[in-house]
Amino acid sequence: MLNLTYEYKLIPTDTQRQTFDQWLNICRKVYNFALRERKDWVNSRKCDINSCSIKQEYIIPAEAPRPTFARQCKSLAFAKKLIPELKLPHTHVLQQALRQLEAAFVAMWERGHGFPRFKKRMRSFVFPQLNLESVKQFDDADWVNLPKIGPVKMHLSRPIPQGFDVKQIRVIKRASGYYAMLTLQCDIKVPQASPSGHGLGIDLGLGHFLATSDGELIDRPRFFVDGQRKLKSLQRQRSHKKKGSRKSRQLHHRIAKHYEYISNSRKDFHFKTAHHLCNAAQTLFAEDLNLKAMSAGMISKHTLDAGFGQFLNILGHVCFKRGAYFASVNPNGTIQTCPRCQTHTGKKELSERVHRCPECGYETNRDVAAAQVVLQRGYTAVGQIAVNFGEGKLRE
Repeated sequence: MLNLTYEYKLIPTDTQRQTFDQWLNICRKVYNFALRERKDWVNSRKCDINSCSIKQEYIIPAEAPRPTFARQCKSLAFAKKLIPELKLPHTHVLQQALRQLEAAFVAMWERGHGFPRFKKRMRSFVFPQLNLESVKQFDDADWVNLPKIGPVKMHLSRPIPQGFDVKQIRVIKRASGYYAMLTLQCDIKVPQASPSGHGLGIDLGLGHFLATSDGELIDRPRFFVDGQRKLKSLQRQRSHKKKGSRKSRQLHHRIAKHYEYISNSRKDFHFKTAHHLCNAAQTLFAEDLNLKAMSAGMISKHTLDAGFGQFLNILGHVCFKRGAYFASVNPNGTIQTCPRCQTHTGKKELSERVHRCPECGYETNRDVAAAQVVLQRGYTAVGQIAVNFGEGKLRE
């Protein structure tokens, strides 16, 4: 089963835009109420069996079951009879808000995430099941048919592939407007690519965004740092406006659009770089970096601005679409190993940008040498003969 997600810009009417905002607000209320119910149940079980808290106590009977996704869905069905507002959105949309809360708790239990927090705003809602023809064209325009809302005009920037069916639609609100993310599904099996052709090792860094084992160095664009001056100016103007005024709302919208522009610029660069690497090789290896540790410290802003995690995800997706092989290798000691003789050269200072091996005399750019070690480890992991790099010229 092959799943793809395509994103399209929606062009709703004023009435449809008000309906989207109303549904998002109702989903936020349902999410927060369900989270409050779970927190109350948890807090009622925190005190000792023979003592109570001095400040406050949650009195919930001992036989009361723990709120789960299934129980809260049943409570939601009963609440719709008492609260007419809950009848406005589609039933599955509200259930997906509860499922999102359940996923947040599962991430806390299994992956070490923090306790879920209340939402000030909800940015998207989902239609998980579609029975009608979702995307159609009439009057020389493209439309997406949303349950209980009707046809919404959209910009079909790229056609839907033949043989794929629309299984799910997520409506997202951003600063630049509303978007529809269509989940497409096709009943086929795609074989996993095998290592073949020219191989390429990749070393990510802040001096250069990445260095390849072929000696190519790609500079790092500073998306947020370059746009920080405009953000600072807009935020200073907003701080002088009355909170809630028309000018304050306008500046808030301009700030949000500039943040979206920075995010889109970064993602565009990541996609173009991933396609450039796939044009150069059919087998790619990268370091399995500890991104959480890299994003904490003195250079955290620049590390997050580079978006290494997003780039690695995009690179894996692009390699899958283009039939290239992609894998991660152990990153420990790549900068301290000579790619020619495998000698451990010791730690290097950040100012030392050239790799010089005291044993074999191999000399090249420090990041390029690390990328060559990554390529050798990748070939070893897949059971192929590693490349032996010979004499090379110094590349700054």
